[in-house]
Amino acid sequence: MVLSRSFVEYLIWGWDNLPRTLLMYYTNFVSSPEGYFHTVICNEPEFAKTAVNHDLHYISWDVPPRQHPHALTINDTEKMIASGAAFARKFRQDNPVLDKIDQELLGRYDKGSFTPGGWCSGKPKCTKVGNPLKIKPGPGAKRLRRLTTKLTLAAKLGQDQCK
Repeated sequence: MVLSRSFVEYLIWGWDNLPRTLLMYYTNFVSSPEGYFHTVICNEPEFAKTAVNHDLHYISWDVPPRQHPHALTINDTEKMIASGAAFARKFRQDNPVLDKIDQELLGRYDKGSFTPGGWCSGKPKCTKVGNPLKIKPGPGAKRLRRLTTKLTLAAKLGQDQCK
């Protein structure tokens, strides 16, 4: 989830006590972060209009009743990419789909290596760290921009994201 600075300040200072009250309530839940922030933002009129109802994840749920996500595999790769989601879940440990994501989407070919960026230099590319201030968006940043633009447009069209 992405939280704005002004919303985080509200969570900390909670001038009307709602964030603290809900925090005490949610301490009794196993997955409290999955509901706390959403409950606060949708119950505070100042921030409710800023909520975008999307968690940026690709998840393949069981049908019915949508209680447990399926473990993603190589067979899900095309659907994951086509979804435009920035993240995906859930994966089993050492799943080959993670290597495929590293190689094809992140350009990371060696296990344990970093994802190359605009600051890479050397031949072959990224064998040296160049200027760390030289940052340019790669394909992942472009996919994220498309997704956030689409979500922002949906929110601006007046759709109430809290219902």
